[in-house]
Amino acid sequence: MPLTKAEIRKERLSLREAIPAETRIEKSLAMADHAEALAFDPGTIIAGFMPIRSEADVRPMMSAFRARGARLCLPVVIDKETIVFRELLPTAALVETGFGTFGPGPDAAELDPDILLVPLSAFDMTGHRIGYGGGFYDRAIDRLLRKGLKPRLIGIAFDVQKVEEIPSEPHDMPLDAILTESGLTRFR
Repeated sequence: MPLTKAEIRKERLSLREAIPAETRIEKSLAMADHAEALAFDPGTIIAGFMPIRSEADVRPMMSAFRARGARLCLPVVIDKETIVFRELLPTAALVETGFGTFGPGPDAAELDPDILLVPLSAFDMTGHRIGYGGGFYDRAIDRLLRKGLKPRLIGIAFDVQKVEEIPSEPHDMPLDAILTESGLTRFR
């Protein structure tokens, strides 16, 4: 019998948490190197995230994106249902934004990302993903699509988070690519 999404999430997060901190740093830096293959024009709005728990640290990658002309933003939890993306300026202070995360304060501009770096629990090689179970990114992506926008969705994970198959549902938005310490893999 196939595992449920909750079982896959628990299993893959457990594997991710077992990666020693110093190894996660090395893997995160390898991801940043591979992210150089991600093409975008200057002015492109890229949403990253501040790492929590055992997530990959995308800050070196985001710094490199800024050096290439990207505008950066971070997700901010507004309520139990919603995240928005606020502009991350080099001089701006970060504040607590919910669920152990930090991001720009309410005075920062809200942006609609062209590229969305998506943290996740598990992924497969068809671009399906399992998040953390709150649905925040699913709702944010849906909101962008309803505005007529189509952000590129780049999953951020370690190789140990890959599974053979993610059970998908009709409302699931597949990733455009996955970035791990082994490289950037495009799905379509």
